[in-house]
Amino acid sequence: MVREYNIAGFGGQGILFLGQVLANAGIAAGKNATWLPSYGPEMRGGTANCNVVVSDDRVLSPLVYHPDIALIFNKPSLEKYLPDVKKAGIVILDSDFIDSSVDRSDLKVFKVPAKTLAENINAPMSFNMVILGVLLMVDPILNFEHVKTAIEVVVPGHRRHLADANLKAVQCGIKYYRDIIKNC
Repeated sequence: MVREYNIAGFGGQGILFLGQVLANAGIAAGKNATWLPSYGPEMRGGTANCNVVVSDDRVLSPLVYHPDIALIFNKPSLEKYLPDVKKAGIVILDSDFIDSSVDRSDLKVFKVPAKTLAENINAPMSFNMVILGVLLMVDPILNFEHVKTAIEVVVPGHRRHLADANLKAVQCGIKYYRDIIKNC
């Protein structure tokens, strides 16, 4: 099993953090993983994206040209990266930031109001983790325990107080999938 991801949005949306958590969750699951960040010079407000590869075997390259799954957080990233997603791939997008439709019928597209959901649980900065929760349900090669371990590894000591909010947001995404998406 090899899973290639592209995560893209504006700087400040937690794109790179989400990629680190995803890669470390893969490692926690006993798989091999790479994380390759990329961001514009503007950082906050500029573009940011990262590639993550999770594999049962050795990862031969951290570069992802045609991801199996894209997690998209803004319209410019949707326009830029949507053509690259593999046929029959998955796109999970934050519908609070993207109001466009996806014009590829060969993809499974999940629209998640992640920012609103995160605000509703008093974790407004953790909307990226809501998307991760949905991902765990859409493509269950990783689970909540793997993510919990990854967050313990990735979150620095001076930000430990945010770990609970991030985990709560992941659970919110899981619940949203079970309650809303799965029944559509």
